Amino acid sequence: MATMNDETDAWLKSSDSSDYFALLKMPTIGADPLHLRDCVQAATWLKKWLGTIGAEAELLLPSGGGAAVSASVPVVFGELKGGEGATTVLVYGHYDVQPPDPLEAWQTPPFEPTLKDGRVYCRGAQDDKGQLFAFLCGVRALLAAREGRAPVNLKFLFEGQEESGSGTLFRLLDDAGFRKRLAADVLLVSDTGAAADLRPAIVAGLRGVCHFTVRLAAANRDLHSGEYGGLAPNAAQGVAELVASLHNPDGSIAVPGFRDGIEPPTYAEQAAAEAGFATEEQLRADIGTEPCGGQLGKTPAQRNGFEPTIEVNGIHSGYGGPGSKTVIPCEAFAKLSMRLVPGQSPAACCDAVKRHLKDRCPKGMAVSFPEDGGLSAALRLPLASPLFRLAEDVLTEMDPRGPVFLWDGASIPVVSALKAASGAAPLLVGWGQPEDRIHAPNESYSLRQFALAKDWARRILAAF
Repeated sequence: MATMNDETDAWLKSSDSSDYFALLKMPTIGADPLHLRDCVQAATWLKKWLGTIGAEAELLLPSGGGAAVSASVPVVFGELKGGEGATTVLVYGHYDVQPPDPLEAWQTPPFEPTLKDGRVYCRGAQDDKGQLFAFLCGVRALLAAREGRAPVNLKFLFEGQEESGSGTLFRLLDDAGFRKRLAADVLLVSDTGAAADLRPAIVAGLRGVCHFTVRLAAANRDLHSGEYGGLAPNAAQGVAELVASLHNPDGSIAVPGFRDGIEPPTYAEQAAAEAGFATEEQLRADIGTEPCGGQLGKTPAQRNGFEPTIEVNGIHSGYGGPGSKTVIPCEAFAKLSMRLVPGQSPAACCDAVKRHLKDRCPKGMAVSFPEDGGLSAALRLPLASPLFRLAEDVLTEMDPRGPVFLWDGASIPVVSALKAASGAAPLLVGWGQPEDRIHAPNESYSLRQFALAKDWARRILAAF
């Protein structure tokens, strides 16, 4: 019987591992213009890799000019023809990653993949390079078993700005010719998580998202806190008051109009979500504290899957270095993001929060919004979908426990748009786990997860 070390050694000698590590080493921070060249390098690498399995691939950028186009990150689009009349499957993923900050919290260099105790540590190891590339390895294995003949028509769509709003892809979707090229029967997305202990999960819904930056300006410069204390308004204090006003004492959202239009889940959706969601004990072990965010009186599954949120992602003002600098800050910034549920309009929600903040701007200060982004509606899929039944059968073959259904609290902004553009039925199955620490230092992905993602690709494409 092969040991774990034998399996690890065999994996390290495979093209799967060498290719995966090559992709991980590229610091593809799509939101940072300084890493545009790295993103172009990764897109070119993926285009070439698709060619090795027989797909015709190209790099796409929106037409026209201007600053938005010059800062665009390439989209990789490829096609691999199957048999006459075969199902057409559009495979979506993203090769961009989150910034690695704070660097000092990493135990290994963030862009040097390191295998330790059966896990690969690197930024993007899971989100989404690991999930994307493991799926591609499954495609390669399936083609090898079928002597290069694809059982379906495959279309590949990989972008480099998912983490920052999918700007390039959304601009491409404005082109009718590009939308026509995306036409498919099924949209496969591998950018989500499994349930506890890697029990398979089918994602039946995603929250939408919008986010922006708040700037609060007061005096014309930072002021001496002795000479001007008791006279000048304090921007740091003001921004704290503003963000505190967004919620009521019970954790509910205090912004007028923000909850307008919400479509509550059905009884069947609520029951399925509760059955598949982590327990409070599991959540406590994961996040290291009580899972007490959100509104009192609602279950964790409700708060994470079916309720909107307004989160403060960061507050910046004044002095934060060693020792003391006794100033009254003249300006302050807050980064806010909102997760939205079906029925909510992203634009209307952003407007409601901005109006709320303007109405409560402290005296002697001015509020502005220098940066917007990420307007994306929520996605909800029908539980009765025949596609879900097929996926259930395949996942039960992989794991006799069978899959659970999850309503993911996260967002993949472009999925709703791709669904509309392609006419495809979405199927979101991924293999993420809390210990992967995506968006945080020491992100990782286990060899077991990689193998499951690869096996899922092989099985579901064969089933189609």
